[in-house]
Amino acid sequence: MIGELLHRPWPWYVTGPLLGLVAVGLLLLGNKPFGISSNLRHLCAACLPGDVAYFKYDWRQSGLWNLVFLAGVVVGGFVGGVLLRSPHPVAITSQAQASLAAIGIHDFSGLVPREIFTWHVLLSVRGVLMVVGGGFLIGFGTAYAGGCTSGHGIFGLADLQLPSVLAVVSFFAAGAAGSFLLLPLLIP
Repeated sequence: MIGELLHRPWPWYVTGPLLGLVAVGLLLLGNKPFGISSNLRHLCAACLPGDVAYFKYDWRQSGLWNLVFLAGVVVGGFVGGVLLRSPHPVAITSQAQASLAAIGIHDFSGLVPREIFTWHVLLSVRGVLMVVGGGFLIGFGTAYAGGCTSGHGIFGLADLQLPSVLAVVSFFAAGAAGSFLLLPLLIP
């Protein structure tokens, strides 16, 4: 029973409330905001304690819990993506399959399309430019928006913050633009 539950996707009406309860639980257990991007600052403060004023704070007191949470996310991703991976392909609509096939993506057997996420594609000039460019845009967007998608989309919206509403609308618009404009550029 539990093995079967772990090997298939959970419905949105189960995972959504559970994720919401995590954000509420963090608030109740110590007024801690839910987010992932702040971990970069904590990691820099822990590993590079130079003379930069921005990194001179007690990262153990304010950020150790968040680093442990991030480690849990990484371990959970490994367990879910490698150890408990379902033998069934990811379920997407036939319309999505047709749209992806139109730009050259035909293999839907794994978690991600092999036509994009292979070492051959990622280590090409186009792949490196897209990864570096995408990383720069994500880093710039996170800094400009004052947080990441999890912080704004889960915690900020639950806290009814107007900047989070604007950030989430921007995230979705950029994701849609990337899907229609940039994804076709990745296909060799």
